[in-house]
Amino acid sequence: MGETKLYTVMFEGDAISTTVTSSGDAVKRWLDEVLYVHRRRLHKLVVGLDVEWRPPFGPWYNPTALLQLCVGRRCLVFQLLHADYVPDALAEFLDDPRFRFVGVGVQDDAVRLNNDLRLAVSNTVDLAELAAGEMGRPDLRSAGLKALASVVMGATVDKPERVRKGRWDAYELSDQQIKYACIDAFVSFEVGRKLLSGDY
Repeated sequence: MGETKLYTVMFEGDAISTTVTSSGDAVKRWLDEVLYVHRRRLHKLVVGLDVEWRPPFGPWYNPTALLQLCVGRRCLVFQLLHADYVPDALAEFLDDPRFRFVGVGVQDDAVRLNNDLRLAVSNTVDLAELAAGEMGRPDLRSAGLKALASVVMGATVDKPERVRKGRWDAYELSDQQIKYACIDAFVSFEVGRKLLSGDY
């Protein structure tokens, strides 16, 4: 039986309702809520997506530890390595071609999810490529999330190295890890939403 905790993560005045869980049932509930709330605009749903894994200290491969999804002010942090099961509802959600999954390097994250868990992400949109095209700034093709947040949102994203390179496979994530994981997905969502709607 997986464990679920609820947090409110603050970022630049936004309160993000964050579900941190290793429970497949909790993931299904989160997805049901998102699909219900956004039922009238599912054809243009934007989803911030990110993954984390324990950085390898050597030549070996570390599997994906976390999947973060964010829609609006709702964020899910799913602890894949500790999950009781991965629900079919998640596979169906990720593989729905109506939804646009946005992030920096999101295609690499999709490849990871497919390799590690056979989860296919149908429709990915790389934010650096999108920003470069939409804003007419080829220099943004190599931008990271921190730079894109600054340019598109006017927001400052703090990405401490010790958190970024931390133990993402831990059963109990620290408050700093939860904040980092949530904000990455939320900022991905916001940057994607603004660029795709012309609101920048």
